[in-house]
Amino acid sequence: MPGGRLTQQERRQIAIGLADGLAYAEIARALDRPTSTVTREVMRNGGPAGYKADLAHLATERRAQRRKQAAPRGRQVPERADGRDPEAVREFEEAFSGIFMAQGLPKMTARALASLYATDSGSLSASELVGHLQVSPASVSKAMAYLESQGLIGHERDERRRERYVVDDGDIWYQSMIASAAGTTRLAEAARNGSGVLGSGTPAATRLENIARFLDFVSESIVRAAEQARDILHTKD
Repeated sequence: MPGGRLTQQERRQIAIGLADGLAYAEIARALDRPTSTVTREVMRNGGPAGYKADLAHLATERRAQRRKQAAPRGRQVPERADGRDPEAVREFEEAFSGIFMAQGLPKMTARALASLYATDSGSLSASELVGHLQVSPASVSKAMAYLESQGLIGHERDERRRERYVVDDGDIWYQSMIASAAGTTRLAEAARNGSGVLGSGTPAATRLENIARFLDFVSESIVRAAEQARDILHTKD
């Protein structure tokens, strides 16, 4: 299995594979690379729909150049207090935030959420996020406000009365799923109301009624699955 960074030709093969609808595992096998390498490459460079081989290659070269400038010769990357490989953690956070971005989160918000999930405590203060992400306090505040509004994080105060943002509350994902189901139900109700307005039996009404039935089924399935899986969120290894 080849090591090192992906070549420009390999990135072009990835782009061709995505265009052909191949799964990451299939593309990885053709390149003789780990599936995780291909997944990380795609998600950090626009996702399946936005991946461009040449742009991805250029972005990688720019990131490498920035790292060289940030770490002068003879100076090592600071070790983490938890003993983890800092480069591996950084790459994980990039890949994880890329997935969040592909699902619609803004870049800054996705990076903040990925950073929280990569902590053992499941929480970070605003100042810790500012230092970790190297962004302004205003950017962090805006990102966390959005995440809270979506039910994806909570907040608490530590012993020094500092506000900390939290993702380690097991019910956060459960509540997020329930909120998603409620939004789907509202959409179903709106479609059903529209069906009545447009006249029973008309093509438009039939279309909306079918949408309403579909969304009802999806909403009920989300709630049922969330209830059944809730205990997993509280499982401790």
